[in-house]
Amino acid sequence: MENQTALAVREALWMALQLAGPPLGAMLAIGLVVSVVQALTQIQEATLAFLPKLVVLGVVLMLLGPAMVGAMRGYAASLFDRVVALGGLP
Repeated sequence: MENQTALAVREALWMALQLAGPPLGAMLAIGLVVSVVQALTQIQEATLAFLPKLVVLGVVLMLLGPAMVGAMRGYAASLFDRVVALGGLP
C-alpha cells in the first residue's frame, strides 16, 4: 500500500513538472531578456516587463496545450485504473 502511495506521489510530481516546466521556462527566458534590455536602455516601464511574458505564455499554451491535455488525460486514466484495482482487493 505504501509503495503504491509513493509511486502515485512520484508520478504526480513528475506530471506537475512536465506541465509547469515549459511555460515557466519560457517566461523565465523572456523575463531575463526583457530585464537585460531594460538594464541596457535604462527604460524602467512595468508594462514592458509584463506584456511580453503574457504574450509568450499565451503562445506556449496554444502550442503545448493539446499535449498537456493529453498528458493529463493519460495520467488521470492510469490513476483511476489504479484506484479501481486497489478497490478490488479483499
